Amino acid sequence: MTEKSYEQYEIILFYKYVRIIDAEQVKIWHDDICARLSLTGRCIIATEGINATFEGTKENVKEYVQELEKDERFRNIHYKYSIGTGKAFPRLTVKVRKEIVSLNLSVCDIDPNAITGIHLKPEELHEWLHPKGSPDLFLNDLGIKTGREFYIVDMRNAYEHKVGHFENSIMPPIENFRDLPKVVEQIAHLKNKTILTVCTGGVRCEKASGFLIMQGFTDVYQLDGGIVSYMEKYPNEDFQGKLYVFDKRITMGYYTDDPKHKIVGKCDNCKESSENYINCANPVCHRHFIICSECISRGGGMAFCPLGCVLSRHGRKISGVEMDLA
Repeated sequence: MTEKSYEQYEIILFYKYVRIIDAEQVKIWHDDICARLSLTGRCIIATEGINATFEGTKENVKEYVQELEKDERFRNIHYKYSIGTGKAFPRLTVKVRKEIVSLNLSVCDIDPNAITGIHLKPEELHEWLHPKGSPDLFLNDLGIKTGREFYIVDMRNAYEHKVGHFENSIMPPIENFRDLPKVVEQIAHLKNKTILTVCTGGVRCEKASGFLIMQGFTDVYQLDGGIVSYMEKYPNEDFQGKLYVFDKRITMGYYTDDPKHKIVGKCDNCKESSENYINCANPVCHRHFIICSECISRGGGMAFCPLGCVLSRHGRKISGVEMDLA
């Protein structure tokens, strides 16, 4: 890859739930065009739709979108763009799977084209949070004053919450999206309240909001375009900290040198403010957590789970012998 300034690179994030009966052919098409345009990233294709994030030069990302939209199934997609680094992804991977988001719920299957929460645009959420010309603010069950009674439920994993989240949102300790049934138990008392689900780019909320509706929740919304879209329109406002992303950047934000930017992440070891993620140096564990530079230095450039390793990267309980690897 020739040297280019960071400004020339762009990361695109998108998804669409749409029927794809020729998933293998769509994969082959993506392999070919992404190679031709030197795009890197990840793409999951399933009969239920497509979920992808790519990085490339702005010109090549634009050409990719133009080519993709020649297929009418992939029109009317909400693309989310952010500044790239030229090395956000090590390679390109395009895979065909059963689902574009691994829900793996045996109790039901959710088709977002049939049942999903109402899409709430970032501008509408901003109005909910900051109502104009409305002196009568509502005090919700969390003691928060808003223009109307509603509750933001963060559907991301617990380690994502740590570095950034909406102020006063409900953040269930989700370790995996398959933990969704546990979320229902924790917020069951809000079944007749207005719920707004949020996640990184919106794809998880399509199914999460639909699942809540199927479980009897009566007024369910989802943030259109996800947290990243709200951050882009209202940087350092309401969403505090940085957004966890699944590429080599690890976290991202807008105008993070602005005095309004607030660091909410804390070192799991010493509890000082930090936004630095690292993987546990135990090769069996490899858990992702936040640790500050000083604690890394004290550990000789490595860091291990502060309270000891418990589960392997695949969710298996770590044995005593494996703990000794740390």
